[in-house]
Amino acid sequence: MPNKIFADIIRLSEFKRDLKDLKRFRSLEDDIETFINVQLKRKHKQKKETNGVERISNLGIEYPDIYKVTRFACKSLKGRGVKSGIRIIYAYFEEEDKIEFIEIYFKGDKKNEDRKRIQKYHNKEK
Repeated sequence: MPNKIFADIIRLSEFKRDLKDLKRFRSLEDDIETFINVQLKRKHKQKKETNGVERISNLGIEYPDIYKVTRFACKSLKGRGVKSGIRIIYAYFEEEDKIEFIEIYFKGDKKNEDRKRIQKYHNKEK
């Protein structure tokens, strides 16, 4: 069932490739839907503080806001709860009411987000 919380939710091709690389975590698709319906709705629609969703600074990007998710519950990683080690990088376009998923990775495989990828899609201009 398509999500109707936001006007649009886009997954960049690199994000889709990242997701395929993480197929060992079988619950990820369902976990992402839960994340959208709970954390993203709370953060961007209800304007409430959400632990584990932080704006990335020092990118030189004014719009859209780029966020890193550090608390993401993954059912495939039982017993770890929101400290699963899964990281998601996304852009939120408030004016267009749009979410754009840029990157997803497992902290055990990779330490930090790909800033070059973020820059590739979002330069300083609006």
